[in-house]
Amino acid sequence: PWFGLMAQAGLKQTQMIKMDELLQRAAAILRPFKLTMNDFSVHRIIGRGGFGEVYGCRKADTGKMYAMKCLDKKRIKLKGGETLALNERIMLSLVSTGDSCPFIVCMTYAFQTNEKLCFILDLMNGGDDLHYHLSQHGVFAEKEVKFYAAEVILGLEHMHSRFVVYRDLKRQDLLLPQPANILLDENGHVRISDLGLACDFSRKKPHASVGTHGYMAPEVLQKGAAYDSSADWFSLGCMLYKLLKGHSPFRHHKTRDKHEIDRMTLTPGPHRLRVAGDPRPAGGPPGQRLKEQPFFAGIDWTQVYLQKYPAPLVPPRGEVNAHDAFDIGSFDEEDTK
Repeated sequence: PWFGLMAQAGLKQTQMIKMDELLQRAAAILRPFKLTMNDFSVHRIIGRGGFGEVYGCRKADTGKMYAMKCLDKKRIKLKGGETLALNERIMLSLVSTGDSCPFIVCMTYAFQTNEKLCFILDLMNGGDDLHYHLSQHGVFAEKEVKFYAAEVILGLEHMHSRFVVYRDLKRQDLLLPQPANILLDENGHVRISDLGLACDFSRKKPHASVGTHGYMAPEVLQKGAAYDSSADWFSLGCMLYKLLKGHSPFRHHKTRDKHEIDRMTLTPGPHRLRVAGDPRPAGGPPGQRLKEQPFFAGIDWTQVYLQKYPAPLVPPRGEVNAHDAFDIGSFDEEDTK
């Protein structure tokens, strides 16, 4: 049933077949699970926000720990967030279906109660995000930036292969106390989280100006202009600059961002990450072309995917989102009402 729409979008036959398979798998995930809150032992809150809370939880039959993201239906309706909540679930389904990616916080289960929408996600034991560590350690060395950039690249490539553009590489997560869209696992490896602003570009390219000023591509800033997954690569270039220099490549004046982008050349180290103000290399798939840049010379991408490179920062044992995790198993009844 999706082929007509995908053909109108100009997708090739192989792309249409792949996208149709993904949509069918996602539809299966979106069917109501025969799971309830009783299938989980819910522990303390590890994050709060506008629509709900995030809890540490343990699945009763397997004992495995997860993060349970609970969105309150009343709060969603009050703030007009129905579309955002549904979109997040669909995007999580698309990126989590089939072969999952080790660099994305994926969804394993989803169910709802009368009051809440519940997403069961990978639990990140690594604590705070990269921007928190940046504030604690100052700038990162080039070798460290290569490590984080390589893992983020593979995460974005996975999303793009599912026709999902992230649009949120540097936006504060509404459900966690710290900026937390780039998390670390217990071994210090990267996980991209929070797909609330992501969108499916398989049938129609997005036009909305979504993201954070100073990290948005020129076409995203341009009102009414269509864009695709290449916008994520621009945001990545800006993020790498911040990791190397400690601040955004652009001024804080939002109205000047789009003018500065066109005239800025960024040379954070011995290898130029972008030329003439745009970090996206021309010709071929952007992710592959980016991996071929001199900045990433010597990187074994298979080893990156297998997480064989040691992480520059290994969070202390027993941390979950920068809190002492020894009490995460202590059930707090007040938290889960």
